[in-house]
Amino acid sequence: MVKLNKIYTRTGDDGTTGLVDGSRIAKSDALMEAIGDVDEANSALGIAVAALPAGGEAAAMFARIQNELFDLGADLATPADPQHGFGPHEMALRIVASQIARLEAEIDAMNDRLAPLSSFILPGGTEAAARLHLARAIARRAERAAVSAAATRPLNPLALAYLNRLSDHLFVATRHLNAAAGGDILWKPGATR
Repeated sequence: MVKLNKIYTRTGDDGTTGLVDGSRIAKSDALMEAIGDVDEANSALGIAVAALPAGGEAAAMFARIQNELFDLGADLATPADPQHGFGPHEMALRIVASQIARLEAEIDAMNDRLAPLSSFILPGGTEAAARLHLARAIARRAERAAVSAAATRPLNPLALAYLNRLSDHLFVATRHLNAAAGGDILWKPGATR
């Protein structure tokens, strides 16, 4: 359990921040960009959830994902363990294959109820769907940042896969929400020429 008695420590005043193992890196490091983007995606997802009916199936699904995004941030902030690598163990919270499999099952379940895409779609629709589109775009940025960070240090490959699947999940979820409100907003190439 995490217990924070004091919010500020002053240890980051020099432009560094601590990782789970106690090592310090620059706040401008690519890894910190990825962790920050994951946090931003989680915040955007929270804004989307606020536009959903409380207690509904979608709100519960996104609450699970929000919790997993915290797990993902912890995973990224925990360097590989010399003994366990990126496997989960008592000293490291790691994204695991079953979390990705659940995202895929949810994607498939939502997608099975949707008509095939006939065009690219524009971000928008219902308020909740529009907010989810923003969370999706931020999740995609978080994935790019994590891939960039992985070019300089080892990261859990399942964390990268989770981010990739998450943006797909959020895309299908926007379509699912919009289907109940009249459908997707289709892109009309060159419509304003």
